[in-house]
Amino acid sequence: MVKDKLFTPGFCYILAANFLLFFAFYLLLPVLPFYLKEEFQSGKSMIGFILSCYAVACLCVRPFSGYMLDTFSRKPFYLLSYFIFTIIFGGYMLTGVMAVFLGLRIVHGAAFGMVSVAGNTLVIDIMPSSRRGEGLGYYGLANNIAMSFGPMTGLFMHTVYSYETIFTCSLLSGSLGMLMASLVKTPRKPPVKREPLSWDRFLLLKGIPAGISLLLLSIPYGMTTSYVAMYADEIGIQVSSGLYFTFMAIGLAVSRIFSGRQVDKGRTTQVIVWGMYLACASFLALALCREMMFWNPGVTSVIFLGIALLQGIAFGTMFPAFNTLFVNLAPNHQRGTATSTYLTSWDAGIGIGLMAGGAIAQAFGGFNYAYFLGAGLTVLSVLYFLLKAGPYFNANKLR
Repeated sequence: MVKDKLFTPGFCYILAANFLLFFAFYLLLPVLPFYLKEEFQSGKSMIGFILSCYAVACLCVRPFSGYMLDTFSRKPFYLLSYFIFTIIFGGYMLTGVMAVFLGLRIVHGAAFGMVSVAGNTLVIDIMPSSRRGEGLGYYGLANNIAMSFGPMTGLFMHTVYSYETIFTCSLLSGSLGMLMASLVKTPRKPPVKREPLSWDRFLLLKGIPAGISLLLLSIPYGMTTSYVAMYADEIGIQVSSGLYFTFMAIGLAVSRIFSGRQVDKGRTTQVIVWGMYLACASFLALALCREMMFWNPGVTSVIFLGIALLQGIAFGTMFPAFNTLFVNLAPNHQRGTATSTYLTSWDAGIGIGLMAGGAIAQAFGGFNYAYFLGAGLTVLSVLYFLLKAGPYFNANKLR
Protein backbone atom coordinates (compact mmCIF):
# COMPACT_ATOMS: atom_id res chain seq x y z
CA MET A 1 0.00 0.00 0.00
CA VAL A 2 1.43 3.37 -1.05
CA LYS A 3 1.39 6.04 1.65
CA ASP A 4 -0.03 9.47 0.95
CA LYS A 5 2.75 11.99 0.30
CA LEU A 6 3.60 14.05 3.36
CA PHE A 7 6.71 16.07 2.43
CA THR A 8 5.28 18.40 -0.20
CA PRO A 9 6.91 21.83 -0.87
CA GLY A 10 4.18 23.55 1.16
CA PHE A 11 4.77 21.24 4.11
CA CYS A 12 8.52 21.92 3.98
CA TYR A 13 7.99 25.70 3.81
CA ILE A 14 5.67 25.67 6.82
CA LEU A 15 8.15 23.52 8.75
CA ALA A 16 10.84 26.14 8.07
CA ALA A 17 8.49 28.99 9.03
CA ASN A 18 7.61 27.20 12.26
CA PHE A 19 11.27 26.59 13.13
CA LEU A 20 12.24 30.23 12.56
CA LEU A 21 9.24 31.48 14.54
CA PHE A 22 10.14 29.36 17.56
CA PHE A 23 13.86 30.04 17.23
CA ALA A 24 13.12 33.76 17.58
CA PHE A 25 10.91 32.95 20.58
CA TYR A 26 13.31 30.57 22.35
CA LEU A 27 16.33 32.80 21.75
CA LEU A 28 14.83 35.31 24.19
CA LEU A 29 13.03 32.97 26.59
CA PRO A 30 15.87 32.18 29.06
CA VAL A 31 17.46 35.63 28.64
CA LEU A 32 14.45 37.77 29.55
CA PRO A 33 14.56 37.04 33.33
CA PHE A 34 18.18 38.27 33.37
CA TYR A 35 17.25 41.27 31.19
CA LEU A 36 14.47 42.31 33.55
CA LYS A 37 16.70 41.82 36.58
CA GLU A 38 19.66 43.76 35.15
CA GLU A 39 17.89 46.51 33.20
CA PHE A 40 14.88 47.17 35.44
CA GLN A 41 16.10 45.71 38.79
CA SER A 42 12.99 43.49 38.93
CA GLY A 43 12.48 40.93 41.71
CA LYS A 44 11.43 37.32 41.15
CA SER A 45 7.73 38.01 41.64
CA MET A 46 7.78 40.97 39.23
CA ILE A 47 9.70 38.92 36.66
CA GLY A 48 7.05 36.21 36.96
CA PHE A 49 4.26 38.76 36.53
CA ILE A 50 5.80 40.35 33.43
CA LEU A 51 6.57 37.01 31.79
CA SER A 52 3.10 35.69 32.58
CA CYS A 53 1.48 38.70 30.84
CA TYR A 54 2.80 37.30 27.56
CA ALA A 55 1.13 33.95 28.21
CA VAL A 56 -2.11 35.54 29.45
CA ALA A 57 -2.38 37.70 26.30
CA CYS A 58 -1.67 34.61 24.21
CA LEU A 59 -4.36 32.75 26.12
CA CYS A 60 -6.99 35.48 25.69
CA VAL A 61 -6.58 35.75 21.93
CA ARG A 62 -6.49 32.04 21.05
CA PRO A 63 -10.26 31.33 21.10
CA PHE A 64 -10.92 34.31 18.84
CA SER A 65 -8.11 33.17 16.54
CA GLY A 66 -9.76 29.79 16.12
CA TYR A 67 -13.08 31.44 15.27
CA MET A 68 -11.42 33.74 12.70
CA LEU A 69 -9.60 30.82 11.08
CA ASP A 70 -12.80 28.80 10.78
CA THR A 71 -14.72 31.78 9.37
CA PHE A 72 -12.30 33.56 7.01
CA SER A 73 -9.29 32.77 4.79
CA ARG A 74 -6.54 31.25 6.88
CA LYS A 75 -3.31 32.21 5.11
CA PRO A 76 -3.80 36.04 5.23
CA PHE A 77 -4.54 35.76 8.94
CA TYR A 78 -1.38 33.64 9.37
CA LEU A 79 0.82 36.16 7.56
CA LEU A 80 -0.61 39.20 9.38
CA SER A 81 -0.11 37.65 12.80
CA TYR A 82 3.40 36.50 11.82
CA PHE A 83 4.26 40.09 10.82
CA ILE A 84 3.03 41.55 14.13
CA PHE A 85 4.93 38.89 16.08
CA THR A 86 8.16 39.68 14.22
CA ILE A 87 8.03 43.48 14.34
CA ILE A 88 7.72 43.54 18.14
CA PHE A 89 11.34 42.37 18.45
CA GLY A 90 12.34 45.70 16.94
CA GLY A 91 10.18 47.48 19.52
CA TYR A 92 12.09 45.89 22.40
CA MET A 93 15.25 47.65 21.24
CA LEU A 94 13.59 51.07 21.40
CA THR A 95 12.24 51.03 24.93
CA GLY A 96 13.87 51.56 28.31
CA VAL A 97 10.65 52.08 30.27
CA MET A 98 9.10 49.20 32.18
CA ALA A 99 5.49 50.17 31.33
CA VAL A 100 6.26 50.28 27.59
CA PHE A 101 8.10 46.96 27.77
CA LEU A 102 5.12 45.40 29.54
CA GLY A 103 2.79 46.71 26.83
CA LEU A 104 4.99 45.25 24.10
CA ARG A 105 5.03 41.87 25.87
CA ILE A 106 1.24 41.84 25.95
CA VAL A 107 0.99 42.62 22.22
CA HIS A 108 3.72 40.07 21.51
CA GLY A 109 1.85 37.39 23.42
CA ALA A 110 -1.35 38.12 21.51
CA ALA A 111 0.49 37.91 18.18
CA PHE A 112 2.13 34.63 19.18
CA GLY A 113 -1.27 33.25 20.14
CA MET A 114 -2.65 34.11 16.71
CA VAL A 115 0.27 32.90 14.61
CA SER A 116 0.70 29.60 16.45
CA VAL A 117 -3.01 28.70 16.08
CA ALA A 118 -2.94 29.72 12.41
CA GLY A 119 0.22 27.74 11.63
CA ASN A 120 -1.02 24.66 13.43
CA THR A 121 -4.34 24.80 11.56
CA LEU A 122 -2.73 25.39 8.17
CA VAL A 123 -0.38 22.45 8.51
CA ILE A 124 -3.37 20.17 9.22
CA ASP A 125 -5.04 21.53 6.05
CA ILE A 126 -2.09 20.72 3.78
CA MET A 127 -1.19 17.24 5.10
CA PRO A 128 -3.01 13.95 4.32
CA SER A 129 -5.31 12.91 7.16
CA SER A 130 -3.92 9.36 7.08
CA ARG A 131 -0.55 10.71 8.26
CA ARG A 132 -1.80 13.45 10.60
CA GLY A 133 -0.13 12.13 13.75
CA GLU A 134 3.20 11.69 11.97
CA GLY A 135 2.90 15.08 10.26
CA LEU A 136 2.15 16.86 13.52
CA GLY A 137 5.13 15.08 15.00
CA TYR A 138 7.42 16.54 12.33
CA TYR A 139 5.77 19.94 12.68
CA GLY A 140 6.45 19.86 16.39
CA LEU A 141 9.97 18.62 15.69
CA ALA A 142 10.67 22.01 14.09
CA ASN A 143 9.77 23.59 17.46
CA ASN A 144 12.05 21.16 19.25
CA ILE A 145 15.06 21.86 17.03
CA ALA A 146 14.47 25.56 17.71
CA MET A 147 14.23 24.75 21.40
CA SER A 148 17.58 22.98 21.19
CA PHE A 149 19.47 25.82 19.55
CA GLY A 150 17.48 28.88 20.67
CA PRO A 151 17.98 28.93 24.46
CA MET A 152 21.56 27.68 24.21
CA THR A 153 22.37 30.40 21.66
CA GLY A 154 20.56 33.03 23.71
CA LEU A 155 22.41 32.16 26.93
CA PHE A 156 25.74 32.13 25.08
CA MET A 157 25.02 35.51 23.48
CA HIS A 158 24.02 36.86 26.90
CA THR A 159 27.58 36.33 28.11
CA VAL A 160 29.18 37.92 25.03
CA TYR A 161 26.84 40.35 23.30
CA SER A 162 24.39 43.08 24.24
CA TYR A 163 20.66 42.58 24.61
CA GLU A 164 20.13 44.70 21.48
CA THR A 165 22.12 42.16 19.48
CA ILE A 166 19.98 39.30 20.79
CA PHE A 167 16.78 41.19 19.94
CA THR A 168 18.14 41.85 16.44
CA CYS A 169 18.81 38.15 15.88
CA SER A 170 15.22 37.34 16.85
CA LEU A 171 13.99 40.03 14.47
CA LEU A 172 16.01 38.55 11.59
CA SER A 173 14.82 35.02 12.36
CA GLY A 174 11.19 36.14 12.37
CA SER A 175 11.62 38.04 9.10
CA LEU A 176 13.07 35.02 7.31
CA GLY A 177 10.31 32.85 8.76
CA MET A 178 7.67 35.19 7.40
CA LEU A 179 9.22 34.83 3.94
CA MET A 180 8.94 31.03 4.23
CA ALA A 181 5.34 31.36 5.41
CA SER A 182 4.42 33.45 2.37
CA LEU A 183 5.53 30.60 0.06
CA VAL A 184 3.06 28.08 1.53
CA LYS A 185 0.25 27.22 -0.89
CA THR A 186 -2.96 26.33 0.92
CA PRO A 187 -6.05 24.54 -0.43
CA ARG A 188 -9.09 26.65 -1.21
CA LYS A 189 -11.28 26.94 1.84
CA PRO A 190 -14.92 26.10 1.03
CA PRO A 191 -17.55 28.66 2.09
CA VAL A 192 -18.68 28.23 5.68
CA LYS A 193 -22.29 28.58 6.67
CA ARG A 194 -22.64 31.49 9.10
CA GLU A 195 -24.00 29.96 12.28
CA PRO A 196 -25.25 31.85 15.36
CA LEU A 197 -22.48 32.73 17.78
CA SER A 198 -22.13 30.26 20.63
CA TRP A 199 -19.44 29.11 23.04
CA ASP A 200 -18.63 26.20 20.73
CA ARG A 201 -17.55 28.67 18.02
CA PHE A 202 -14.74 29.91 20.28
CA LEU A 203 -14.06 26.90 22.47
CA LEU A 204 -14.45 23.22 21.56
CA LEU A 205 -16.71 22.13 24.41
CA LYS A 206 -15.97 18.46 23.83
CA GLY A 207 -12.29 19.25 24.34
CA ILE A 208 -12.69 20.68 27.86
CA PRO A 209 -11.95 17.42 29.78
CA ALA A 210 -8.70 16.88 27.86
CA GLY A 211 -7.97 20.60 28.19
CA ILE A 212 -8.11 20.40 31.99
CA SER A 213 -5.64 17.53 32.00
CA LEU A 214 -3.32 19.37 29.60
CA LEU A 215 -3.51 22.56 31.68
CA LEU A 216 -2.32 20.71 34.80
CA LEU A 217 0.67 19.40 32.84
CA SER A 218 1.61 22.75 31.36
CA ILE A 219 1.91 24.56 34.73
CA PRO A 220 5.17 22.79 35.71
CA TYR A 221 6.34 22.94 32.08
CA GLY A 222 6.01 26.74 32.18
CA MET A 223 7.95 26.84 35.44
CA THR A 224 10.72 24.80 33.84
CA THR A 225 11.23 26.60 30.53
CA SER A 226 11.38 30.04 32.14
CA TYR A 227 13.11 29.41 35.46
CA VAL A 228 15.32 26.34 35.08
CA ALA A 229 18.38 28.49 34.25
CA MET A 230 17.86 30.54 37.42
CA TYR A 231 17.23 27.33 39.39
CA ALA A 232 20.52 25.89 38.13
CA ASP A 233 22.37 29.04 39.23
CA GLU A 234 20.57 28.98 42.58
CA ILE A 235 21.63 25.45 43.52
CA GLY A 236 25.08 25.54 41.85
CA ILE A 237 24.66 23.09 38.96
CA GLN A 238 28.09 22.64 37.37
CA VAL A 239 27.03 22.37 33.72
CA SER A 240 25.71 25.08 31.42
CA SER A 241 21.98 25.51 31.91
CA GLY A 242 21.73 25.97 28.15
CA LEU A 243 22.47 22.25 27.82
CA TYR A 244 19.26 21.53 29.73
CA PHE A 245 17.26 22.88 26.79
CA THR A 246 19.42 20.94 24.34
CA PHE A 247 18.84 17.62 26.10
CA MET A 248 15.15 18.39 26.50
CA ALA A 249 14.93 19.14 22.79
CA ILE A 250 16.69 15.87 21.91
CA GLY A 251 14.11 13.96 23.93
CA LEU A 252 11.27 15.94 22.36
CA ALA A 253 12.60 15.40 18.85
CA VAL A 254 13.14 11.66 19.06
CA SER A 255 9.90 10.85 20.86
CA ARG A 256 7.67 13.04 18.66
CA ILE A 257 8.40 11.01 15.53
CA PHE A 258 7.66 7.64 17.09
CA SER A 259 4.65 8.80 19.11
CA GLY A 260 3.06 10.36 16.02
CA ARG A 261 3.18 7.00 14.25
CA GLN A 262 1.60 5.30 17.26
CA VAL A 263 -1.18 7.90 17.22
CA ASP A 264 -1.86 7.13 13.54
CA LYS A 265 -2.35 3.49 14.62
CA GLY A 266 -5.15 4.57 16.97
CA ARG A 267 -3.24 4.53 20.28
CA THR A 268 -3.90 8.16 21.18
CA THR A 269 -4.87 7.77 24.84
CA GLN A 270 -2.22 5.12 25.53
CA VAL A 271 0.51 7.40 24.18
CA ILE A 272 -0.67 10.27 26.38
CA VAL A 273 -0.68 8.11 29.51
CA TRP A 274 2.85 6.82 28.82
CA GLY A 275 4.08 10.39 28.52
CA MET A 276 2.30 11.45 31.70
CA TYR A 277 4.06 8.78 33.77
CA LEU A 278 7.44 10.02 32.54
CA ALA A 279 6.48 13.64 33.28
CA CYS A 280 5.59 12.78 36.88
CA ALA A 281 9.01 11.20 37.44
CA SER A 282 10.93 14.03 35.76
CA PHE A 283 9.41 16.89 37.78
CA LEU A 284 9.87 15.06 41.07
CA ALA A 285 13.53 14.42 40.19
CA LEU A 286 14.01 18.07 39.22
CA ALA A 287 12.63 19.21 42.58
CA LEU A 288 15.02 16.85 44.40
CA CYS A 289 18.11 18.23 42.63
CA ARG A 290 18.65 20.79 45.43
CA GLU A 291 18.94 18.01 48.02
CA MET A 292 21.09 15.89 45.70
CA MET A 293 23.61 18.74 45.38
CA PHE A 294 24.53 18.21 49.05
CA TRP A 295 25.23 14.57 48.28
CA ASN A 296 27.35 14.83 45.11
CA PRO A 297 27.40 18.01 42.97
CA GLY A 298 29.11 16.37 40.01
CA VAL A 299 26.72 13.44 39.75
CA THR A 300 23.74 15.74 40.32
CA SER A 301 24.80 17.86 37.35
CA VAL A 302 24.72 14.76 35.14
CA ILE A 303 21.35 13.75 36.59
CA PHE A 304 20.13 17.30 35.87
CA LEU A 305 20.74 16.74 32.14
CA GLY A 306 19.16 13.28 32.34
CA ILE A 307 16.03 14.89 33.79
CA ALA A 308 15.94 17.27 30.80
CA LEU A 309 16.10 14.32 28.41
CA LEU A 310 13.32 12.53 30.32
CA GLN A 311 11.12 15.64 30.28
CA GLY A 312 11.68 15.97 26.56
CA ILE A 313 10.66 12.36 25.94
CA ALA A 314 7.59 12.80 28.15
CA PHE A 315 6.23 15.91 26.43
CA GLY A 316 7.38 14.87 22.97
CA THR A 317 5.35 11.71 23.43
CA MET A 318 2.24 13.62 24.52
CA PHE A 319 2.23 16.65 22.17
CA PRO A 320 1.22 14.98 18.86
CA ALA A 321 -1.26 12.77 20.72
CA PHE A 322 -2.98 15.66 22.50
CA ASN A 323 -3.08 17.71 19.29
CA THR A 324 -4.63 14.84 17.35
CA LEU A 325 -7.08 14.17 20.21
CA PHE A 326 -8.53 17.68 19.97
CA VAL A 327 -8.71 17.64 16.17
CA ASN A 328 -10.43 14.23 16.19
CA LEU A 329 -13.16 15.54 18.50
CA ALA A 330 -14.15 18.28 16.01
CA PRO A 331 -15.72 18.33 12.52
CA ASN A 332 -13.45 19.60 9.73
CA HIS A 333 -14.99 23.09 9.70
CA GLN A 334 -13.98 23.51 13.36
CA ARG A 335 -10.32 22.62 13.03
CA GLY A 336 -9.29 26.14 13.98
CA THR A 337 -11.46 26.03 17.09
CA ALA A 338 -10.10 22.60 18.04
CA THR A 339 -6.52 23.79 17.61
CA SER A 340 -7.12 26.98 19.56
CA THR A 341 -8.74 25.03 22.41
CA TYR A 342 -5.71 22.72 22.55
CA LEU A 343 -3.30 25.66 22.62
CA THR A 344 -5.49 27.71 24.98
CA SER A 345 -5.35 24.92 27.55
CA TRP A 346 -1.59 24.81 27.15
CA ASP A 347 -1.15 28.56 27.44
CA ALA A 348 -3.39 28.82 30.49
CA GLY A 349 -1.09 26.45 32.34
CA ILE A 350 2.05 28.16 31.04
CA GLY A 351 0.77 31.52 32.30
CA ILE A 352 -0.06 30.10 35.71
CA GLY A 353 3.34 28.43 35.86
CA LEU A 354 5.19 31.63 34.98
CA MET A 355 3.41 33.62 37.65
CA ALA A 356 3.34 30.92 40.33
CA GLY A 357 6.94 29.81 39.80
CA GLY A 358 8.47 33.18 40.60
CA ALA A 359 6.06 33.84 43.49
CA ILE A 360 6.65 30.44 45.12
CA ALA A 361 10.43 30.76 44.77
CA GLN A 362 10.39 34.18 46.42
CA ALA A 363 7.96 33.17 49.19
CA PHE A 364 9.63 29.89 50.15
CA GLY A 365 13.23 30.64 49.24
CA GLY A 366 13.84 28.40 46.22
CA PHE A 367 12.53 27.14 42.90
CA ASN A 368 12.63 23.54 44.16
CA TYR A 369 9.36 24.19 46.01
CA ALA A 370 7.76 25.23 42.73
CA TYR A 371 8.87 21.98 41.12
CA PHE A 372 7.50 19.92 44.03
CA LEU A 373 4.14 21.57 43.34
CA GLY A 374 4.58 20.79 39.65
CA ALA A 375 5.17 17.11 40.39
CA GLY A 376 1.94 17.01 42.40
CA LEU A 377 -0.01 18.61 39.55
CA THR A 378 1.23 16.01 37.07
CA VAL A 379 -0.08 13.26 39.36
CA LEU A 380 -3.49 14.98 39.43
CA SER A 381 -3.39 15.23 35.64
CA VAL A 382 -2.76 11.50 35.25
CA LEU A 383 -5.62 10.59 37.57
CA TYR A 384 -8.05 12.96 35.84
CA PHE A 385 -7.10 11.70 32.37
CA LEU A 386 -7.44 8.04 33.35
CA LEU A 387 -10.80 8.54 35.07
CA LYS A 388 -12.46 11.24 32.93
CA ALA A 389 -10.70 12.74 29.89
CA GLY A 390 -9.50 9.52 28.25
CA PRO A 391 -12.83 7.62 28.47
CA TYR A 392 -14.69 10.76 27.33
CA PHE A 393 -12.52 11.01 24.19
CA ASN A 394 -13.00 7.34 23.29
CA ALA A 395 -16.75 7.78 23.60
CA ASN A 396 -16.99 11.02 21.57
CA LYS A 397 -14.25 10.97 18.92
CA LEU A 398 -15.34 11.50 15.31
CA ARG A 399 -12.44 9.64 13.64
